[in-house]
Amino acid sequence: MYGSIKIPEPENEKVLSYEPDSKERYLLKKEINKQKNTFFKIPLIIGGKEIFTEKEKSVVSPHDHKKRLGVCSQAGEDEIRQAIECSLEAKKKWEKLSWHHRAAIFLKIAELISTKYRYVLNAATMLNQSKSAFQAEIDSACELIDFLRYNVKFAEQIFEQQPKSPDATWDYMEYRSLEGFILAISPFNFTAIAGNLTTAPAMLGNTVVWKPSTNALLSGYYLMKIFKEAGLPDGVINFVPSSGKTISQTALIHPELAGVHFTGSTEVFNNIWQSISNNLRKYKSYPRIVGETGGKNYILMHNSAKVDAVVTAIIRSAFEYQGQKCSACSRAYIPKSLWTEVKNKLIQNLKTVKIGDVSNFKNFMNSLIDEKAFDKTVAFINRAKESSEAEVVFGGNGDKSIGYFIDPTIIVVTNPIYETMQEELFAPVLTLYVYSDDKLDGMPQLISETTPYALTGSIFSQDRYVIEELADKLKNTCGNFYINDKPTGAVVGKQPFGGGRASGTNDKAGSYLNLMRWLSPRTVKECFNPPVNYSYPFMK
Repeated sequence: MYGSIKIPEPENEKVLSYEPDSKERYLLKKEINKQKNTFFKIPLIIGGKEIFTEKEKSVVSPHDHKKRLGVCSQAGEDEIRQAIECSLEAKKKWEKLSWHHRAAIFLKIAELISTKYRYVLNAATMLNQSKSAFQAEIDSACELIDFLRYNVKFAEQIFEQQPKSPDATWDYMEYRSLEGFILAISPFNFTAIAGNLTTAPAMLGNTVVWKPSTNALLSGYYLMKIFKEAGLPDGVINFVPSSGKTISQTALIHPELAGVHFTGSTEVFNNIWQSISNNLRKYKSYPRIVGETGGKNYILMHNSAKVDAVVTAIIRSAFEYQGQKCSACSRAYIPKSLWTEVKNKLIQNLKTVKIGDVSNFKNFMNSLIDEKAFDKTVAFINRAKESSEAEVVFGGNGDKSIGYFIDPTIIVVTNPIYETMQEELFAPVLTLYVYSDDKLDGMPQLISETTPYALTGSIFSQDRYVIEELADKLKNTCGNFYINDKPTGAVVGKQPFGGGRASGTNDKAGSYLNLMRWLSPRTVKECFNPPVNYSYPFMK
């Protein structure tokens, strides 16, 4: 059978609102209660088989950490080696499967999440990762669906890129998967990222060994069940919860390692890169290293900006999901002439913010992910309270007796390179620096030199000359730049995501650029009328 097969045109998934008395609110709450009353025994999944090990990790709700949702088996070195072998074996058939048949599986996964599993995946993300209903909806439903639908279209666009052929020859490009297996290492904060790190390489014919975050095991398990139901062949994606040390001692030194798809901390990514560098002579080919890491994202306000817009952007980008987004705003620069008004409106709004269990939809904020994150954040806040260079003007309190709750906290500093202006906290803490209006010209350099990160940033201004000047001066400070908008909320197909410097390799998840990293092109030339005499005209 022959024909030109086209991928359906993708559209961004509609975000449900979960308003009172809505059908989706009822169905989500029903699913939350169901999962709350289920004790999950989560296995490894290797080659399609569920494997239970003696070593287990508790699966808990951060907002109610005494409540165990279940336990998850942990892979040792033997299980990881088994996953690698299953991955390599599955690749023999998977990479040969026609492109449109592979694409159909991922489009079906998107459809299953959009319909049958929407509330299941959202509830798991809420309970195990402490996300509100809306934050789960835009993550584990909409963004993940968008990744799946848009990525297959991006892949089709890549395959259509072909060279021109001169007379009597045919030149074309073949796009192959990489030799070996891909190691995917996903974070706790976005179910969609876990889904993309695994499926983006897989849809291009690669097979994957997946180490999920130990704080996002329930949603990861459900993803694997959805993959299976959609018809993804056994062994294409292998689920191996384990420690970072165990992965490093097995997968990172394996000669068939073809690439690493990573989202997490800069420190861990640096260690991965160093390990690969130290083992280069062992590999069959140079492993592709794709990583999105930390951020110290900013808002720069000009004195022509609208105060209400800036205040709303600060609250949403700094405190939604407790600041646990790679893109979260954690530093802001406010002109002195507008500071009093900004401060008063920030405090007025933050006094209305409710914090608590994800089951109560009135809560804007929920819990930090674990005790380690809580203790680290409290230490930063306490040092700020004692510092002569900082003042906590709102919040600053935490309580971990039930869940790992910290109030939205605003620190104002007189030293623009104070530690909370430089270091990524991954917490609901925003540090503000009030600058003299006549010092605006020096702000881009200050922003650029304060931290090693360059992920997201935004400016607020109504002056188009200022906007153009700042956009140019800040071009190396972030990979995603926003004008009169918050620096969070990148949408697949509209704002491909990623940054440079210590924020990663800027390979732009949600675009064809990321997919190119999981392909190995081969140039083919066929000559229809080959020469039959070696000499050239100049030789006469």
